[in-house]
Amino acid sequence: MFNAGDEVEIISCQDDPRAAGRTGRIVDEVPPGALTAGRWTVHRISVFIAPVLCHSHELRKTGR
Repeated sequence: MFNAGDEVEIISCQDDPRAAGRTGRIVDEVPPGALTAGRWTVHRISVFIAPVLCHSHELRKTGR
């Protein structure tokens, strides 16, 4: 489970494979639902990568 503002490492990302291996921050303040197909919104990844949607198993908390 993630919270808004948590820093996460993107292990893989079906939405945008370029995001894999990078870190970003969770946007969602509530657990994702049907609108995002259960995926978390992650932003602040890179200047060249827009916010992405990732499943929980594609993310790992960094502890920051």
